[in-house]
Amino acid sequence: MAVKAFHEIRDPIHVFVRLDSDERLVLDSQPFQRLRHINQLALTYLVYPGATHKRFEHSLGVMELASRIFDITTDPNNTNDNTKRLLPELFNSEKRAYWRKAIRMAALCHDMGHLPFSHAAEDMLPPDSSHEQITAQIIQSSDLAAIWERMTPPLRPADVVNLALGPKEAKKHVFSLLEGLLSEIIVGDAFGADRMDYLLRDSYHAGVAYGRFDHYRLVDTLRILPPPPSGEGGQSEELQLGVEHGGIHSAEALNLARYFMYSQLYFHPVRRIYNIHLMDFLRAWLPGGKFATSPVQHLLQTDNEITAAIAHAARTPGVPGHEPARRIANRQHFKLVYEQNPDDVKGNSKPAEAVYRALCKKFDSKQLRLDSKPAKPGSLDFPVLMHDGRIISSLAISNIIQNLPSAVVDFVFAEPAIAPAARDFVQKNRSSIINQQEI
Repeated sequence: MAVKAFHEIRDPIHVFVRLDSDERLVLDSQPFQRLRHINQLALTYLVYPGATHKRFEHSLGVMELASRIFDITTDPNNTNDNTKRLLPELFNSEKRAYWRKAIRMAALCHDMGHLPFSHAAEDMLPPDSSHEQITAQIIQSSDLAAIWERMTPPLRPADVVNLALGPKEAKKHVFSLLEGLLSEIIVGDAFGADRMDYLLRDSYHAGVAYGRFDHYRLVDTLRILPPPPSGEGGQSEELQLGVEHGGIHSAEALNLARYFMYSQLYFHPVRRIYNIHLMDFLRAWLPGGKFATSPVQHLLQTDNEITAAIAHAARTPGVPGHEPARRIANRQHFKLVYEQNPDDVKGNSKPAEAVYRALCKKFDSKQLRLDSKPAKPGSLDFPVLMHDGRIISSLAISNIIQNLPSAVVDFVFAEPAIAPAARDFVQKNRSSIINQQEI
C-alpha cells in the first residue's frame, strides 16, 4: 500500500486542513502535540461551557488561513508591476515554494511557546521573557532543526522564527520588505491569520455569534498594496496587506467581530476574575512564583498539571494556593462591584483605580481585586484598492472602521461576603470617588 503524500484533518471552522508528510513530522513532534493540552481561552469554559478548545486546533487553522492568504495575495493575477518589482522572490518558482513552506510552518508553530492556560498566565513569566521568545527557542531547538533540514525545500529555522513572531517580537532582526509582509499574513493587526482564526474559532466554541464574518470573501479580496499616497507623489517602496473595494464590508465585519468578541467574551468580567484567581494560585504554587522558561521544562508544563494541582489545593487547607484554588474549583469567585461607565472617564482617566483605592480605605485590600488594562483600540488603518485604481485609507472610506470604539477592561471585584456592602458604597459615593473628593 502506497504511503500517503498528503494528510487531511477535519476541522469545524475550515472543514479540512491538509499537510504533506514533511509537515506532519512537525505536527507529530512533542512541542506541537503539547498544544493539545493548552486551553485556547484559559478558564473561559467556567463561563462558556463549550469553550474547551485548544491551541492545537487553532494553530492548524492559522496555517490553513495563512496558506490561503499567501496564495491569493501572491497570485500574479492579483498583483501589479510595482509589487513584482519590489518582491521578485514571490515570482520565482523555487523561492516562492520556499517562502510558502516557511509561512505555513511559521503559522503552525507560532503558539508553541504558550504557557498553561495561554494568555491568562503570561504574568507568571520572569521579566523580559515572553511566550514568543520561548516559541523562538523551540523552533530553533535541535529536535525541530532536524525536521526543518529534511523538508522539501529545507527551511532555515531563523526564517520560521521571524515569520512566526513578526517585527514586534523579533526585535533583534531587521526585517526585509518580504519578511515583514509575510509575517503580517500571520500576526498582522489588520488581516493576520492568527486573529481571523481565533475570532471564528472562539466564537464557534463559546456558542456566540459575535466573532463571525465572511472570511472567505475577505481572503479572496486581500491584496498586497502600497500605503495611501501622502501627497508627495511617486510609487511607494512600502507594501502591506490591504483589501479591494469589494471586500471592504467583510473587512468592516472583521473589525466589528473583534470589538464584539473583546467587549462581550474576552473581557467578560467573570472570565477576568477567574484569570485573577488563577494568577493568585500560580504565584503561591509555582517555585518562586514564576514559570520555568527553558524549552525542556516548558514542554513538561500543561493545563493538566495545573488543573490537578488546583483540585488538590482546593480540598487541602493550608497548602500553597488553597484560597484561590477553592474559589476556582467551587465557583466562589469574587463579585463585580464596579465597571467603568463612559461618564466616569470624563472626571477621571482611571476611574476603577480611584474606586479601588476608596474601597481599600473601607475594607481589607485582600478582599478586593483591581482589573484594569489599556483599552484595545477599535480603529485599524489599512489601504483599500478602489475600482479606478486609487489607493485610499480604510479610515477615509469606512465610517464603521473610523468610529469603532475601544474595548475596555476597568473592573473592581470584591470577596462575596463584602460585595453587597462594597457595591452599595460605590453607588452612594460614585461621583465623589471618581472626582477624587473627600467622602
